[in-house]
This record gives sequence, C-alpha cells and structure tokens, in this order.
Amino acid sequence: MIKKTALSLLVLSFLNITGLNAGVMETHAISMHGVPKHDKDFKHFDYVNNMAVKGGELKMASFGTYDTFNPFNIKGIPASGVSYVFDTLLQSSYEEAFTEYGLVAKTIAMPEDKSFIEFTLNEKAKFHDGKNITPEDVIFSFEILRDKGSPVYSSYYKDVEKVIKSGEGKVKFVFKKGSDNAELPLILGQLPVLPKHFYEGKDFEATTLKKPLGSGPYMVDEFEQGRFVTYKRVKDYWAKDLPVNVGRYNFDKIRFDYYRDTTVALEALKSGAYDLRIENEAKKWALAYNEEKQGFLVKFFNKKESRPKIIKGIFNHDNPSGMQGFVMNTRKEVFQNRNLRKALMYAFDFEWANKSLFYDSYKRTKSYFDNSELASKGLPNEKELEFLNKYKDELSSDIFDQEFKVPVTNEKNTIRDNLEIARNILKEAGYTVDENGVLKDSKGVSVAFELLLDSVSAPTWERVAKPFTNNLKRLGIDAKIRVVDVNQYQDRLNDFDYDMIVHVYGQSLSPGNEQTYFFGSEAKNQKGSQNYAGVSLKSVDDAIALVLKSKTREELIQNVKLLDRILLFGYYVVPHWHLPVTRIAYLDKFNIPSTPMKGVDIMSWEVK
Repeated sequence: MIKKTALSLLVLSFLNITGLNAGVMETHAISMHGVPKHDKDFKHFDYVNNMAVKGGELKMASFGTYDTFNPFNIKGIPASGVSYVFDTLLQSSYEEAFTEYGLVAKTIAMPEDKSFIEFTLNEKAKFHDGKNITPEDVIFSFEILRDKGSPVYSSYYKDVEKVIKSGEGKVKFVFKKGSDNAELPLILGQLPVLPKHFYEGKDFEATTLKKPLGSGPYMVDEFEQGRFVTYKRVKDYWAKDLPVNVGRYNFDKIRFDYYRDTTVALEALKSGAYDLRIENEAKKWALAYNEEKQGFLVKFFNKKESRPKIIKGIFNHDNPSGMQGFVMNTRKEVFQNRNLRKALMYAFDFEWANKSLFYDSYKRTKSYFDNSELASKGLPNEKELEFLNKYKDELSSDIFDQEFKVPVTNEKNTIRDNLEIARNILKEAGYTVDENGVLKDSKGVSVAFELLLDSVSAPTWERVAKPFTNNLKRLGIDAKIRVVDVNQYQDRLNDFDYDMIVHVYGQSLSPGNEQTYFFGSEAKNQKGSQNYAGVSLKSVDDAIALVLKSKTREELIQNVKLLDRILLFGYYVVPHWHLPVTRIAYLDKFNIPSTPMKGVDIMSWEVK
C-alpha cells in the first residue's frame, strides 16, 4: 500500500520456486533482500492469532474533516480508513523488513535479467459487486493512477515501459531498458486494484463522496461528511482465508469520529466514546490517563459513573524513527543560505523542552534514519569520500572532515552559548545586525519568516515553537507563528506556499523510491510531492540512485548512510526528537497478539 509518509520495497528472492521457461521463475512471494520468511505452504503470519474471533466494533478518532472517498489524488482530504476498501496485488508482512506475499496476485514471475514482472491473478479475486478481478482492471488501475493520480504514482511508475495482458489471468509489467530500480517489482506489488467498470468515465481527479467500490475487507457503510464514517466488514470477502489475512480484519465495524480539538478528543476517549489513541504528547501520556478527576467535560459526556478502564500500552518496534523537525522551504529566498539554516539549529533548545515539556521522555534525533543501522555516524568512510569528492562544488567543506552533531544545552553549554555560536556562523556568512537589533542579509534585507501550523495540531506545537521563535528574536530574526485551518494548510503544502512547517519524514527498514519523492530534484516543483524542503542537489539525486540500485542489505545500509549524511549537512531541518516505541492508550476491550518487528498491526486485534 502506497503511503504519504513512506513507501519502500525490493529485489527478488525466491522460496519453493518452479521454472516456467528458461530464466523465468515463479514464486509466491518477493523480498527486497534475502529470502521470504514463509514458504508457499504457510498458513498465517506468526504475529496473528489464527483463531481470532470476528465481531465487535473498533472506534477511532480523526481530526479536522474529510471531503472525499478518493485517496488516490491530491484534491481534497480523504476519509480515514478508506484504504481498507481496496486490495493490492501483494500484501506486505509486518514481521520482515520488506517482503510481500500474494493477495490479488496468486503468483509472481520474473526473469533473471529482471526486465519484467508478471502477476498471475487469483481466480477467486472479486470486487464487492461480485465481478471478478481481471487483467484489464489491473492495467486500468496502473494507467489511471499514473496519469491522473497523485504525483507519487507517476514518480514511482516512471521506469515501467508498458503493461499488457500476457495470458489468461496474467498481467505483465515490462521495464524500460537500462532501468536498475531494484524496488520496482515490490512497488508494483503495492498497486491498489480498482474496478474499471466503476471508475471508467468518471472524473478521477475530482473529490467525491460516492461510496467507492473495491475488493478489500471492508466497504463504506454510513457517513456524515466531516463528522464520522463507518466501514462494515465484507462477510463474503473473497480473500478472508488467504494466509496473509488469517487472524486479521476481525472487527465487524470500524468507525472514525472526527474532532476539531485534541482536548475534547482526549476526554472523549476517557469517557469511552472511542477505543484507542496513539499518544504523541508526553505530558498527556504522563498525566492525562492517571487523573482521579474526570475532567471538565464529564457533564458533557454524562458518563461519570461508567468511565472505562484505559490501558497504557508500550509497543516496541525496529523501525527507523524518521526525521521530525522544523522544515525550511529553500524555495523561499530567506532559506537559500545554508549557513542561516545551520544557525537556526542553535536556537532550538531540545534539552529544555524535553525536561520542561516532555518529562524527559524523548531522545534527540540526529539522523533521518535514527534508531536504526541505517543512520550515518562519525566521519565519512572511504567509499563515502570517494562519492562526495565528485560533488565538491555543491557540498559544504565540513561534510568531508566533520561529524554531524546537533547542538546541546547543559550546565557547561547554555542556550546563550549556542546563540553566540549562531551569531558567529551568521557573521561569517555576511549577515549583520543593525542598530535596532534586526538581522539583515548581505543585501540589506531583514531576515523574517512564518512557521505555518494547522489549527488542529497548533495547541501542541505552539508550546514548542514559541520558545524557539523567542530565541530567534534574540538573533534579530522576526519569526512568526501562523495558524490556518486544516484544508487551507493542506492546500498550501501542496503548493509549497509556506516558509517553515513541522513535518515528519517517515522512514522504513528498507528505504527506496520514496526518497525521490521526499528529496529528489524532480519532486521539487511537483505539486503535491513531499519534497517540502525543496531539496535539489545532484549529489542527493545520485545518492538516491545508489540506494535504488542496492543489490544486498550491506549495500543498502552503506548507500542510505551516504544519503543521510548529505541531507544532514544540507541543514534543511531543525531536528526534533523521537521515541523508539509506540504508545497507545486503549480501552480494556481487546485481545492483542504479539507485536511484530514493524510495530502495531491493529487489524490483528480482536474484541474480547
């Protein structure tokens, strides 16, 4: 399944394979590196309860609003959970770094030269209206997503030369000559299969509240735009007994209620209005679920006598933390100077925030792939230097002989000391402070910018942002916080109409083509892309190309570290913090199986 926050995939490896013809092998699963964990006769994933009982309702909270059931383009805000309506060709495993098993596609075939991939569809696969899934549906899905879907699809599919029906129930994707994109077969495995007879002739680029037709485990049931949406389990779901689905999708109904305010939402959870909350706020985790008092909204919910038991669950995972931080838009003139971007790092006092706001809960983020073996550390090694030396003209000199370090405040090094370091960096870069204490660039232009926040998350971020902007004022920088509603915020992100935002670059255990979407030059001016910083460097593009061509896990780690180093020394982000676990507050109504390496799979939970 393609996600905003992060998609990554593969190189082929096979278990229990059978020859089709010379050089072409057929298999039940494909893996980025190594071999799939499960053979072709596996019964279910290890982390599920294969005897899970179907039934009950899962109620969750969403924020803001929604105005479309089409999650495949950039117009509008899609309803939460709509992805449950659609099946993909293959299904990813939560217990492996990057492996996919058959779903709509029963088997996969690929030649030794990796010039194409061919999927044989499961003859039982059908849409919710009873019509069988055909090769024509797969071809239609690929073409309409590539041509009219979100820009992410055209970016990911650019190395596909053509897609054809290659036999009864078979679809072949032929790759462009010279393509060395090892991830591409797995990316195609994540293709959501859409019914041609339902979407053909419709404006695919428009928002719509017409209930979508899919082939997945759920279908849209009831909804009221912006207030709630419910999904009902498809009782005769064609794939319910496939190994990838055994023990999953156990709820008869899934409901999302929309809240405009995080405080109201928290009280709603404590009153039993919904079932679980992924808690990202340390203060709430430390205090909100332990209060004896029922909160100021008790009378509103009128459930004082029957407030449910809430469990605070901590779930370990092996995923990289990604990079959360204040992201600077280098399309804006104010942020085109790398030294200014570097200086801004010294104005953020993480240690104060962690102690004063977060109960010392977090670790400082020092890499785009922190909390994993993919993070760069120390000085560049021999292979990295060999690559970096080719790009001396566009890279800063410190990347060659310095270790990337985030500023620290402590008894020996105060925020005042760090601001003095920032002043020296700015002075050396040609910035001056006038008689009124205003920082000006070499052209005499005052340094000023806005930090853009959405109205839902603003209460959380303002308490972090205000001390940061106050420190910037001490440097002579006029930094203001601007809050807009969720719809306007998303529109401005799509158009890159902002100076600075708070963003999380989510990362996986197997980084790949999504890096192009995050940091590639082509994505810089691609409306709706996630290259929010406006990164456009040949060194970054070529480092991403190496990541995509990695043939072994060792090569992938080496190349991701190289990419990480270049991004860090570009100073596109003022790094925040991360937590190496997932915190979920949930009502005591679930049976929860074991947690896989990628973290929580809520679809494997069941109601007691």
